[in-house]
Order: sequence, then structure tokens, then C-alpha cells
Amino acid sequence: MTQRQIEILLVEDNKDDVELTLHALRKENLANNIHVARDGEEALQFLFCNGAHADRTFDHPPKLVLLDLKLPKVDGMEVLKRLKGDSRTCTIPVVILTSSKEERDLIQGYGLGANSYIQKPVDFDQFRNTVKNVGFYWLLINQAPVPNTAA
Repeated sequence: MTQRQIEILLVEDNKDDVELTLHALRKENLANNIHVARDGEEALQFLFCNGAHADRTFDHPPKLVLLDLKLPKVDGMEVLKRLKGDSRTCTIPVVILTSSKEERDLIQGYGLGANSYIQKPVDFDQFRNTVKNVGFYWLLINQAPVPNTAA
């Protein structure tokens, strides 16, 4: 893997949601370099530059993490907890993008440091529009902090 800046880490196990999200972001030219992790374990390996992603370094963090909650291997809340609990990754913006309607997920997500919590729209056009707006805000409008690359 090259050390190109990954703009978005999409953590999603639903194939259809992955395709819709990628389509929406690319159609609007919001992100060129998107890495998809299909479970929480892969997301953590990517973020912490180990396992299958040991060739990565902390000096190229994603600009944004789109995180589903219901994931195989390691659930989204645990990914969020570890990401926000580490000084090397805690400044990476995390948008929870989930189908969960559980109030406890909303409360826990923000409690663990999520920057935004969005319930996935069921309607195709609404989903696409939501992803477009999320990408537009977090990649173009928001002024992100400088990442802490000290290991």
C-alpha cells in the first residue's frame, strides 16, 4: 500500500451500504482515496498500523472515519473507544453512520467521543444525499486539528 493520504476510512460490513456510500462520495468528487474495512478488527489494524496494515504509519491518518456500529469481530463502539482513547488517533473525526435507532447507542457513541451520529436513511436518494452532505462538511468545510503523530 502506498502512503497516499486516505481521506476516508469507511467501516461497514453491509455490501450494499458500502456501494451506496462509495457511489455518493465519488459522484460528488468528495474523496478519491477511501479505504473500506469490513469489520472492526480490520478497522483497528488500519488505524493502529498493525496486522494486515503494518506497512502504514501514523503520519497518514484518515481525514474522516465513517463508522457503522453493528460489525463482526469487534463492534463499532469498541472501535470508537480505542480510536478516541489513543493520543495518536483521538483527533480523527468519527461519524457514526448506523441503522441503529437505539437511544443508548446514541448516548454511548457521543460519550465515547463520536463527532456526529447519523441514522442511515432507508430511502436511496436520502442516503446518498446524507453521505454527500457528511463528506462535504467533514472534508471541505470543517477545519480538522493537526494529528498527533508521536507514537
